[in-house]
Amino acid sequence: MHVIATAGHVDHGKSTLVRALTGVDPDRWEEEKQRGMTIDLGFGATTQPSGRELAFVDVPGHVRFIKNMLAGVGAVDACLFVVAATEGWKPQSEEHLRILELLGLSHGIVALTKVGLCDADLVELARLDLAEHLEGTFLENAEVVEVDVPTGVGVQALREALDRLAATTPRAADEGRPRLWVDRAFAAKGSGTVVTGTLTGGELRVDDELQLFPGDATVRVRALQSHHRTRPMAQPGSRVAVNLVGVAHTEVERGDVLVRAAQWHRTRMADASLTVLAGLDHEVSRRGAYVAYLGSGEVPVKVRVLGDRALAPGEEGLIRLHLPQLLPMRPGDRFVLRESGRKETVGGGQILDVAPVLPASKARPDRSVDRVVRERGYVEAAELERLTGQRREPNLGPWVMDPDRLAALRTEVEQLVAAAGPLGLDVVSLDERQRAALATIDGIRIEAGRVTAAEAVDPLADHPYVAALDAAPFAPPPPDGVDRAELRELVRRGLVVSHEGVYFSAGALDAAALEVAGLLRAKPDGVTVAEVRDALGCSRKHTLPLLSLLDGKGITRRRGDVRIGGPRLPE
Repeated sequence: MHVIATAGHVDHGKSTLVRALTGVDPDRWEEEKQRGMTIDLGFGATTQPSGRELAFVDVPGHVRFIKNMLAGVGAVDACLFVVAATEGWKPQSEEHLRILELLGLSHGIVALTKVGLCDADLVELARLDLAEHLEGTFLENAEVVEVDVPTGVGVQALREALDRLAATTPRAADEGRPRLWVDRAFAAKGSGTVVTGTLTGGELRVDDELQLFPGDATVRVRALQSHHRTRPMAQPGSRVAVNLVGVAHTEVERGDVLVRAAQWHRTRMADASLTVLAGLDHEVSRRGAYVAYLGSGEVPVKVRVLGDRALAPGEEGLIRLHLPQLLPMRPGDRFVLRESGRKETVGGGQILDVAPVLPASKARPDRSVDRVVRERGYVEAAELERLTGQRREPNLGPWVMDPDRLAALRTEVEQLVAAAGPLGLDVVSLDERQRAALATIDGIRIEAGRVTAAEAVDPLADHPYVAALDAAPFAPPPPDGVDRAELRELVRRGLVVSHEGVYFSAGALDAAALEVAGLLRAKPDGVTVAEVRDALGCSRKHTLPLLSLLDGKGITRRRGDVRIGGPRLPE
């Protein structure tokens, strides 16, 4: 399916064309039928003889309803630009064309309507006037079809031209990140809340769980309908009606957006490019009551020009938008900026950065992923995809890190290892990125939680104090003369066991456990401290710390004045 928006001045026949092409009257409201003028968005769809499906978004042409027009053209593939031969180019023809260009549209055809009311000379003049106004725009080389619906002239030719347009218009990309800007919400009898919009970015399926923003409601897709047919799945680039569970229709309005929350960064501030319309009669600065049209939404914004000056008519520059609410946005999103005080379209542009980290005085945004990484130093790969819409493989743990920052981090860790001395650097002292950097550094060794140079000799290997403790397991010498850092490391490695200032070798505990187990086999009701002391041949000074250590390991348990077997007593 391709979604095509109508565009053009009021009463030039946009709705009449949609009705003739689809059999559906896009004017849904009684007021529209009475006044003969489109006020709100209308919709219709048809299947071409070629099998291609076309959906139309019919927009109002009157200047008073420009915001409704903007709500309908934010996610379309192409346009059907309508100019009446009886009136020629009009003010809203010009504004609609500029809006379509600001939104980045690049495909369309032109319908020259009401030719049945004109003679051949007037039609030729209208075509020349049309060519003059379209020169230099994306419609400069567009196919022009002469149409008169009441007499049937050109309707079939228009169908064929639309089929050729659809054949040459790229399909909407499937990036696995669906987003649907809501342009209509209502309650369907027997179904509940239904929202409609043009789906972009990825597929939607029945039973998908989504978030509705800015209301932040969690909803589930109960059913999907596209082109008047119920479907289990809707593809990007389709007009879709979504039956939602979890929200009332009164809680949804035009401009809300459905997404998978984990895939999108929501922001109240974004940096963007802005192209100021050449026909404007004043500069664009931070002074003004601005409204940005994003997706189907109309959002009041504060504008800050990035730089020292305002932007002149026809100039392109950089701005920072401050939004009143969180919205899921991504670089590449297009917008139109209007000044509500003057009731005029100021310009439009493209979102470049959805989470600026530099102050406005220093920010120079573009759509480069490398810039986003460089300004932050490092970004988790999943977060980077949310920020930029692009996937990068991490180069350090879960992070994508700026190459210069990564090189500096490696140097920093190498210096910390070198300064740590012969015992090495305790890994616990490093932060998570420094620890991840260890795996990328050559010439180091990690043992027992400490990092040393690969060629360094372990100063604790065959340590004389361990040998001294092994030589007298139950009458251990005090650590006189032992370096305190080395002693702490011996204890940390489990080569030496400490309790209440008394040190034992690890083997002493194992030997004591076996000895006590033998005593308890003979006396299962318990053994006294004196009996253990005598069995080990040591003093009470050493017996009590040993028994406390055995209690702590679950080998023995204290019951009054005796020790009984614990759950870990050796066989």
